[in-house]
Amino acid sequence: MTHFHKLSLFLLRITMGWMFFYAGITHLLDPNFSAGGYLAGAKTFVGFYHFLATPSILPIVNFVNVWGLTLLGVSLILGIGVRLSAKLGALLMVLYWLPLGILHPDAHSLIVDDHIIYAAGLLVLAYHNAGRAFGFQHWFSGLSIFSKYPRLRDLLG
Repeated sequence: MTHFHKLSLFLLRITMGWMFFYAGITHLLDPNFSAGGYLAGAKTFVGFYHFLATPSILPIVNFVNVWGLTLLGVSLILGIGVRLSAKLGALLMVLYWLPLGILHPDAHSLIVDDHIIYAAGLLVLAYHNAGRAFGFQHWFSGLSIFSKYPRLRDLLG
């Protein structure tokens, strides 16, 4: 991997990490945050998203949403567990995209919107194991637990 390749992955990882971390933290600090309105406005897979907006399920969805964004950001910024967190983050972005309407997610998009771009960027980070580009992944994968459970090292990167 060239120095430019590492630097490019590092910059993508840090900028996306900050974006996700900031989104998660601002939701966490907002006592009025709820994904209920977003879920209730679903245009596709209406039944599924309305189910997620039910009063018994919504607190779990809010928890997973807020902490998923926050921890994804932390993972990307530190460069630890990027392979797994980036894949899960890409899944989260697709789950954000689906209720918007697949053909026209917003007034200025035809199929592809920012959620799809974020998902693609996260998959690039996962594929290239970007935690090793000026991140703590090399140190993290050297911990003794990974010599005992080598498949865990493969999962986390």
